[in-house]
Order: sequence, then structure tokens, then C-alpha cells
Amino acid sequence: MGNFFNDFKSGNMGITKMSGEKRQATLLLIIQICVIVLTGVLVTYGPDTRPDSSRSRSAMPYYVPPTEKPETDPTSIYPMYQDVHVMIFIGFGFLMTFLRRYGQSAIGLTFLLGAILVQVAILCDGIFKIGDNGKAPLSLDSLLNADVAVAAPLISMGALLGKTTYMQLIVMGIIELVIYTLNKYIGEQHLLVVDDGGSIFVHAFGAYFGLAVSFVFGLRNKPKSQAHELEGSSYQSDIFAMIGTIFLWLFWPSFNSATLHGDEQRRAIVNTLLSIAASCVISFAVSALVSKRNKFDMVHVQNSTLAGGVAIGTAAGMMCQPVGALTIGAISGVISVLGYKHLTPWMQNRLRIHDTCGVHNLHGMPAVLAGLFGALLAGLATEADYNYALYEIFPARIPSLGQNLTEINNSYQLSLRPGPNRTAGMQASYQLLALAVTLVVAIVSGLVTGLILRLPLCGSLTEEQKFNDSVNWEIESEDEVQKISNANKDENSQSAEVAMGHI
Repeated sequence: MGNFFNDFKSGNMGITKMSGEKRQATLLLIIQICVIVLTGVLVTYGPDTRPDSSRSRSAMPYYVPPTEKPETDPTSIYPMYQDVHVMIFIGFGFLMTFLRRYGQSAIGLTFLLGAILVQVAILCDGIFKIGDNGKAPLSLDSLLNADVAVAAPLISMGALLGKTTYMQLIVMGIIELVIYTLNKYIGEQHLLVVDDGGSIFVHAFGAYFGLAVSFVFGLRNKPKSQAHELEGSSYQSDIFAMIGTIFLWLFWPSFNSATLHGDEQRRAIVNTLLSIAASCVISFAVSALVSKRNKFDMVHVQNSTLAGGVAIGTAAGMMCQPVGALTIGAISGVISVLGYKHLTPWMQNRLRIHDTCGVHNLHGMPAVLAGLFGALLAGLATEADYNYALYEIFPARIPSLGQNLTEINNSYQLSLRPGPNRTAGMQASYQLLALAVTLVVAIVSGLVTGLILRLPLCGSLTEEQKFNDSVNWEIESEDEVQKISNANKDENSQSAEVAMGHI
């Protein structure tokens, strides 16, 4: 702090004059302060989190509130929210610990990014919900939507893992959340597409945004055909990464169904479980088949086993039937493993795209498959299959004002307002359009963001600093660790000798 005040008094507080580490820490403080100010200006408690003036209150000191909860209890989404929360902070964090010298950064930077970006996501989402009072209401739904949004920049982080400073990741995440929110708003509010599990708006966007940024980084320093000496894994780091895999595998049904309701939510849970189970089994099988000695590859097991959760996301709440969920999960497992085996090396050698975690195989290609599968099911959807739920799942299918709308409202005792009156084929076309728009927006905005991240303000890493925790963390040198280990061994040996002598 003394150096900080001395710099301030001497007028040398220009942020560009600071050392790289101090500049990044100062920028982090500034960003958090800006978020606090913007939250104070733009966000307030929503109706569900305000004191209810209509609720009867008692002056008795031991007043017991009624135990019955309303049918639309806002806290009913909290268990699903917690599941998604675990996926974001534990699942994603531990999944990226496979690098043998980057485990602390994988977990720690995921923690940091998640904490700052969830606040930014609340602000971005709130911009479109500002009321007459000039502020956006904050509720548990807002927190859930923010967690889902943060998954996109964390996916992008996987493509860049070990090659950037933490400030580059934070700046990338903030820019990405702004573009993500705009893209999702256009898709949901104007194109009126269905993407229950966020495969299009979260996974496809996050994967191809991160790959585009990695491409820009590769233009300056072409990725080497031979891996960096610290890029590999170890026995222990692979085990830690499997913790992330298991957590993601267990909670993925919650991620795909958290924002849904009723039978649609229950259907999403069933479909996701079936799809991700099939991708798990197929990934093991294909991994053994494509390896030289017919053994499992830990990279495939850590990642491709999860591809089914992505592949079913767009159509999670649709009537794909159990066999459809199993089939799409199996297909995603195959393409994911083959992507790790053949496509990732080709992208690195030919396209200069270095994908550290292989997000293209876990999130990118399965998300495109999900978009195509969702369009197919949207084109096959009929009132005979969905009953009145057809117009809940596909609101753009609601007829315009006329005899058809009146008959539907009378038959199902609904009060639907006139809609766009799309046919099944038109809805399928819009689903494909949303996928194409998302891919274009992600790639173009990722390229621009990559150029921004190369500015000196965000810092950069040399080739020797990549994939190394010592850049961000206070870590004892190997010599010191060895001395401590030897001292512990000597102490244990002496204790054993004393114990034996006593006997």
C-alpha cells in the first residue's frame, strides 16, 4: 500500500505505467467498483424479494406464519439453481484441472471469473427488463439466468486455458456476455426459437467465440505441432479432472430443465439423462476402438461422455421419445471422440486454432447437432402429439386472430393472444436461422475480441509462462518442496525409530 500511495502522490498513477501484475490487479478493482455502481443505478429487488404488503402481519411476538405455500412459490427453482451453481463453479473448474501445472489456475480462475461475470450477467439481462422506475427487478430467476449465461464465457475459457492472463479472460468474458445477451434476445424475442438447454445460445456461442479468439492469438504465434512441455496431464491431475466430469454428468439434467415448467421440465430431465447416459457408454466404446491398444483415453472419458447433455439441449423439452434421446446422445459421443482423435490436431496444424480443452468436440459440434435435431423435431411437432402444450413450447405456432384461435381457446380452455401463425416447417426454418446467426455472431465477435485482448492493457504471456501456475500464484519452488518432503521423511523415520525403540 505504501508504494501505491507514493505513486499516487508523485503523479505516476497512470495505469499504463504500472507493472503488468499491478496493472491487472488494479483493473480488477476498477471493474468490481464499476459493477457495484451500475448495480446501484440499474438494479433493485423484484416483486418476489420485496416485503409483501398484502400479507397479514401479527403483533404477537411468537407469530407463526402459514405453512402452505402458493402454487407458484418462487423458491421452488432454488434446488435447480443450486445444481447449476455447482456445475459452474465445481464442474467447469475441476474439468479444466487436467493440466499438470495449471490446476490452481483452472479452479481459481474459474472461481474468479464466475464471481465477477455472474454480476455482469445480471446487469446485461436486466437492461432488457428495466421498468417504469428505471431499474431492473432482481429475483431468483435472474440469478438462474445469470448462472446459465456465465457458462458461455467459461466454455470459451476452455479453448484458451493456460495461454492468457486472468485479465484477458475477464475482459473477454465481459465482452462476450454483452454479445451473448444481445444474440439470445434476438433469438428468443424476435426469431421466437426454442432452445431449452441453451445448446445454441450458450454452448455453440461459447465454443465458437472461444475458438475465434484462439485463432486471433494463433495469428501472432502459430501453435506448434508439438505440444508445450507443460501442456500434458499427470495421473493426479486426470483424477481431479474426473471430479469435474462426474459433477457435470450428474447435474446436467438440471441445467437443461431449470428454466422449464410442468411436463416440459419433467420431459427435459428424462431426455437429458437418457442422452448423456448413451453418450457416456458410446464414448468409452469408441475411445477403445480408435486407440492403438484398444484402451480408454482419459481425454475422451473426461469430455466426450458429456456430449449427450449438449446434443439434447435444444430439444430437451420436446417430444423426441426415449429412443430419440438415446440416439442423439450416442451420435454425439461418436463425433466427439472422433473430433478429439482427428479434428483437433488438424485444426491446430492447418487453421492455427489451438483448443486446449477441446471445446469444439464437447460443446461446438454437439451444439450444432442439437440445433439440427431441434429444427427436425420442430418441423415434426403436431397438436396431436403435444396437445395444448404445442402453443406453450412453440408460441410462434399460435394462430393469428380468427376462427382457428377461437377454436383452440374453447377446446383447451385457454386465453391465447393472437400469434405469428407459423407452420411447423416455418418454425423449423427459424430454428436453423437462429443457429446460423449464432455461429456468425460468435465467430465475428470472437475475432474482434481477440484483437482487443492483444492490447498491452490486458497483459500477455510468453511461451515460457504458458500452462504454469507460478504466473498467477505464490508457489514454492520444486527445490523447496523437495526439501520439505525430505524433512518430513526424516521426521517420520525418526518417529518410527523412537517408537520401535520404545517397544
